[in-house]
Amino acid sequence: MNFNSKNPFLSNKRFSSNAVSKASEQVHEAQIIDYNQEMSISGTINKTAILFLLLCAGAMLTWWMAFNGMNAMLPTIGGAIVAFILVLISAFKPQASPYLAPGYALFEGLFIGGISAIFETRFPGIVINAVGATLVTFLVCLGLYKFKIVKVTEQFKSVVIAATLAIATYYLISWLVSMFTSFTPVHHGNSMMSIGISVFVIIVAALNLFLDFDQIEKGVQQRMPKFMEWYGAMGLMITLVWLYIEFLRLLSKISSKD
Repeated sequence: MNFNSKNPFLSNKRFSSNAVSKASEQVHEAQIIDYNQEMSISGTINKTAILFLLLCAGAMLTWWMAFNGMNAMLPTIGGAIVAFILVLISAFKPQASPYLAPGYALFEGLFIGGISAIFETRFPGIVINAVGATLVTFLVCLGLYKFKIVKVTEQFKSVVIAATLAIATYYLISWLVSMFTSFTPVHHGNSMMSIGISVFVIIVAALNLFLDFDQIEKGVQQRMPKFMEWYGAMGLMITLVWLYIEFLRLLSKISSKD
């Protein structure tokens, strides 16, 4: 059985010769892909860095608005909605990623900046800690993958995917139930159970990074078209944003117990 990353961008369904060939035909018109037109590790890293800078630029805007007495809720909510729409479009049209990925990063940054400002207001210093924890986790996972200390086997994929699906299902059901009832989800509050759930979610998010690295590497090996660098970078950013938000939630729970 072939298990894939549940990141909508970094799945074998997208990173396969058959799936990308149709989009590639539209871009290259049946031309033979030369070296400069192929996906590469360095190219994907560069695109990821560009998206990260754009995300930071968007985050700084809503952050500045929030701490200068302006209403940052509109760009925060609007950024989340637009970013989600761009994600959906890119999931079905990966060849458009060079145009959609920068927009996603900017609008996602608006959302991240607004959310970060809210947490920082309640728990001063929490944002820098969450950023540091996210970057350290990313670098550790990258090192473990690069030096083959952690190998992405089919069994590894199956466990991570099952855990990711379980988390997504739990969050969705909890959100729907809490909207129509007075039910308070277990992961809310600062109980030990809630903190334990946050730790588990962070671990699963970090493990998804290994799947992302593996799928990007396979895309390079399969000589995917150049636009897949933007596609892969965008998918990696989605995982990092998820990881950062979960660190914010965990640190806020721990801080509220003090």
